[in-house]
Amino acid sequence: MSLLNRLKDNAKEWLPDSLFLSISHRQKIGRFPNLRTPATFNEKILHRCLHPDPRYVELTDKLAVRDYVARAIGNEHLIPLISAIDQFTKDTFDSLPDSFVMKANHGSGFVKIVKHKSETSFDELNDLATKWLHTDFYRIARERHYRSITPRVFFEELLLDSSGEVPPDMKVHCFNDAAGKTTFYTLVISDRFTPHPRGDFYDAEWNHLDISIGHYPRSEVAAPPPKNLDEMLDIAGKLARNFEYVRVDLYAPDDRILFGELTFTPGAGVYRLMPEAIDYNWGRLFHANLEQ
Repeated sequence: MSLLNRLKDNAKEWLPDSLFLSISHRQKIGRFPNLRTPATFNEKILHRCLHPDPRYVELTDKLAVRDYVARAIGNEHLIPLISAIDQFTKDTFDSLPDSFVMKANHGSGFVKIVKHKSETSFDELNDLATKWLHTDFYRIARERHYRSITPRVFFEELLLDSSGEVPPDMKVHCFNDAAGKTTFYTLVISDRFTPHPRGDFYDAEWNHLDISIGHYPRSEVAAPPPKNLDEMLDIAGKLARNFEYVRVDLYAPDDRILFGELTFTPGAGVYRLMPEAIDYNWGRLFHANLEQ
């Protein structure tokens, strides 16, 4: 990175949140957002970043949210927790099973899959844990509810399907209207932990939609619907029922449905949706409370 670009990044770091988000939106979406009377999906997500509902803190925390999920849909939909720690030590590493997933609770992308412990080391994981714990996720994209989450590292059982592969992420975008109707759009991220991940949108009837998001290319051929699609959407709806909009991340390997996370500000309001009309269409579905 050139000196000029480093200076620009350093200067951007000191911008007020609203200006930082406006510039990010202009860079990624191609236009400045209307933060006073937001209309598009991304603009309404930006409003949430700046004016988060107090409930977002607990429900975004990947450890604290487990209590909410257990109450709403039952413990059987939680990926088994191996341990949650305040400090990663050699004894912690030695006590881990041969396969596991290491995560941090306070942001996105803090995931390390370990299929065989012999292929990693305490030093490697300790360096990664230290990096995660010292990352102020709020400063990355100014999603203000992340400021109140105390960073922790935790370990879950490694989730594999019957073929021995990590199942696709089922990111269910749930829009609730005043009449109690929920509209679902499911983004399926396939091969996420490979060099060639793909992203495909489906509606509630599993029609393959001509929508793309971010950097994920769309598959040429639609994936078959999950065997438990109706149950998956029902579970997503139960977890989303108290919000105008939330993205519910699930896994549906074989005959199981397991919870991943709740995301209230996906992409921090700068995820480019294509075609562009989707940003406006989803904005009309998003009956956000803008009174704050």
